[in-house]
Amino acid sequence: MKKQNFSISRRKFIYTASTAAIAAPFILDSCKPSGKLRHACIGTGGMGWGDLHKFIDHPNVEITAICDVDEARLKKASGVVPGARTYRDWRELLEKEAANIDSVNVTVPDHNHFPIAWQAIKNGKHVYCQKPMCHDVAEVRLLTEASVEMGVITQLGTQHASSANDRRAVKLLKQGAVGKVQHVYLCSNRPGAIENYRLEGPRPQQVEEVPSELDWDLWIGTAPMRPFVPKIYHPVLWRGWLDFGTGWSGDIGCHLFDAVWKGLSLSAPKSVIAEVQKSWLESPARRADNWPQSNHITWTFPGNKLTDADELTVEWFDGEFFPPAEIQELFPGEQYPPESAMIVGTEGALLVVHGGDLVLLPQSKFKNHRIPDFKDRNHYHHFVDACLGGKKTESHFAQSGPMTEAILLGTVAIRVPGQLLEWDPENLKIPNYPAAEQYLSRNYREGWNIAGF
Repeated sequence: MKKQNFSISRRKFIYTASTAAIAAPFILDSCKPSGKLRHACIGTGGMGWGDLHKFIDHPNVEITAICDVDEARLKKASGVVPGARTYRDWRELLEKEAANIDSVNVTVPDHNHFPIAWQAIKNGKHVYCQKPMCHDVAEVRLLTEASVEMGVITQLGTQHASSANDRRAVKLLKQGAVGKVQHVYLCSNRPGAIENYRLEGPRPQQVEEVPSELDWDLWIGTAPMRPFVPKIYHPVLWRGWLDFGTGWSGDIGCHLFDAVWKGLSLSAPKSVIAEVQKSWLESPARRADNWPQSNHITWTFPGNKLTDADELTVEWFDGEFFPPAEIQELFPGEQYPPESAMIVGTEGALLVVHGGDLVLLPQSKFKNHRIPDFKDRNHYHHFVDACLGGKKTESHFAQSGPMTEAILLGTVAIRVPGQLLEWDPENLKIPNYPAAEQYLSRNYREGWNIAGF
């Protein structure tokens, strides 16, 4: 297999929070108001089924084309939008519908996010892409660059970023409600959810007949070809395989990081290190194929005017790892919220419960503190409105791309547990441990190399 060339030497990408803010107006200026947004849905099953309905619900959206490698899912979606043209291959859709669509959503397994979104953006189409933006750090960098260069509207599928709760959290952090921030603790121990990652490896070797409705070659796409085995990869368990997903932190990290990233104006981390479950660490077969089911990742970010020091530590916990007891004890409830962000400052703490409420701690100190007034906003409709000339999106790629890079750098650290990785974001290098750079990008399967770099 040929190594995909993810060179950034031809130009320097602007990756800090401040310059991302500069880039955002450029994105918006490219989109002029019009009557209807002609939209194509790429991926119509699972999350794609929900995404399809979110776009249908907008009165100014016309679904002109839909695409899915699974014919049964495509047929089901076609019943909802009978006037839309149908495709199995996203490449054919983008080619034949070039003059008929303004935007696409990319709702497929992580390993195929980049080529679809890249080609759409290069064709001048606006893109809504489910998180994480890409499978690899280098892909994220190039996709972010392309979105700014082409001036298209983009939105990462971090739906909670548009919630009143997360937007309040961003505002409170920017206001310095808990003083100068000292430490951040992110955790995702949602009961039952991580079961989708409990893969014991190695990958199955048996070859079974692919269902007639599924185009397995298209599903595999950029990844190495693997034999089809029912309920091992498609439709859900792909997230736990190195070939296709980004593990639990890559999947949910974009949600939990978002308010912290924006509220504290974070930029590229200085370093990252990961601790993983012992059983995965000691199993060469599992390490070759699967992501671990338990991770503790620690990033060190440059400090700024919102932090208490010149460095800020952000920790992630999932599976068998939990925030320290003294941090959990800050929350007065019976059980520490299993999916949340705790931001500790010099004057108190802010707990942001994923999909729930936020709490300023200690509650007695903040009982009269004014909470910013925000309303929940439809993340999908906000994207549509931006494409039709409205306000900028909540999670445009110039904003969410650098955040996704940091999160996926954590997955690189997972591959070399216990090794501190120093990060050179300008050159996408790990100068103190270059052996880990192999995990910043990957080999694309023959025939799937992407032209135009």
